[in-house]
Amino acid sequence: MSKTFWTVSRDGAVVTAAFRNEPRNTLTYAGVQELAARLDEWEADPSVRVIVLTGASDRYFIAHYDVGELADASEAAVARQVPPPGEEEREIGAFQSIMLRFEASSRIVIAALNGQAMGGGFELALACDFRIARDGDWRYGLPETNVGIIPGAGGTQRMTRLIGTARALDLILHGRPLSADKALELGLIHRVFPPETYAASVSAFAHNLASRAPIALAEAKACIRAAHDTPLRAGLLKESAAFARCMASQDAAGAMRSWLEGRPFTFSGK
Repeated sequence: MSKTFWTVSRDGAVVTAAFRNEPRNTLTYAGVQELAARLDEWEADPSVRVIVLTGASDRYFIAHYDVGELADASEAAVARQVPPPGEEEREIGAFQSIMLRFEASSRIVIAALNGQAMGGGFELALACDFRIARDGDWRYGLPETNVGIIPGAGGTQRMTRLIGTARALDLILHGRPLSADKALELGLIHRVFPPETYAASVSAFAHNLASRAPIALAEAKACIRAAHDTPLRAGLLKESAAFARCMASQDAAGAMRSWLEGRPFTFSGK
């Protein structure tokens, strides 16, 4: 029987997947494959509105990608003595593909950083829509240059987009980890909650999003995500089309009429 890395629970429209790989909660290729299969299930279920990724360990979200797997791959590459393919010949890898899917998903994806998240663990978190940290003495960051490689699952691209070139160069080239408060200050993390209220605070955050207009949230997410790479005129046209799709939804018609009449409204996603 194959090992299960992700334990999934459901509370209404919120799905939570907790990662466990003792002793240090390191991510492996098998864990990546399992997450991809889980994402297939969530994407096929229209009742899922929010996805929460967290760690099943008390001290680790995902400590980092398994260095043993990376060392084996590096040694094999050295032994082959064949130059690796260039940019034009490469394809997006499995881990990168999952993160692109999270960013493109109509669901809202939250990284509940209950503990340390370095390297590949933090790269996964950077691809989520929200990062919520549990206050503690653990660290976050991209330390790959300390062992002779670079962040290879989107870290150089996503960190730079979030905090700018100068700060990304400083953090990645020095392999410098951050505390939760410093990551919050830089804009890499959205919230930091104390340990005693962390689980309740994450749940409240997720359920607040799940209660909101799913069509509007999905359209807003898509427009915001595209803004980095889209010229302004094209972005305005994308926004206009998204606005029109929202306006044509039953949710928008019902919510605005209810607001005018002072009545509560429950969003259906239609």
